Amino acid sequence: GGRTDLSASVSHALTLVEEGADVLDLGGVKAGPGPMVSREEEMERLIPLVRALVQRTGVPLSVETGGAEVAAAALQAGAAIINDVSGLVDENLASVCAASGAGLVLMHNGGQIRGRPRNPRYEEVVGSVLQSWQVMAARARAEGVKEQHMIVDPGLDFGKTTWHSLELMRRLPELLEAGYPLLVAPSRKDIVGETLDLPLQDRLEGTLALVALAVAHGAHIVRVHDVAAAVRTARMVEAVAGSAAPVAALRGLWE
Repeated sequence: GGRTDLSASVSHALTLVEEGADVLDLGGVKAGPGPMVSREEEMERLIPLVRALVQRTGVPLSVETGGAEVAAAALQAGAAIINDVSGLVDENLASVCAASGAGLVLMHNGGQIRGRPRNPRYEEVVGSVLQSWQVMAARARAEGVKEQHMIVDPGLDFGKTTWHSLELMRRLPELLEAGYPLLVAPSRKDIVGETLDLPLQDRLEGTLALVALAVAHGAHIVRVHDVAAAVRTARMVEAVAGSAAPVAALRGLWE
């Protein structure tokens, strides 16, 4: 249900920045089930949007793609991060990121993207995710991507049952031991829908619960649709943890 109209996409992106987004993640192909999209069409959707937003905002732009050709064009247009949910399937993607100094998101997908997972099984899902990150990071390093430019994502829902995704959320501190900035993307996913038996449009509260847990456990980035609500949730967690101060704390502070 994404936007393919350039003007509407730019307007929506700028609204997200106003709501507090620190990064904008742009995609031309749905990562979940959906019709096939050629690389040419993917670029037609993405590149004009990247160029338009570079002119309108200073917020870093992340582009979700698994194609080196698309990544190269997006980085040339002004993107700063490539969010690769495919797991470096395109052997040239990491070298493209290395050449431009771009950030690279490495996501565990269990070998299943663009479709519903079929009976995914893991001896130990946290260990499998950590091992997958190690393999991808080693490949990226071999292509010249700097260690400090890598971000990891456990890939909630991707190649996983809801039980797997809940286990990953419970054990986020162990995932942080990988030593990379951690991105968690819980927004409107089936981990919420199946846990609470809710359709997409009713998954806000469940999403915000996962945002709060992710931030409390030390996640560095949360990828969401409902930015204003998620920012407030994150800031509240940070204030309780003592890593952020209240913005207008006046209660009881008068003579």
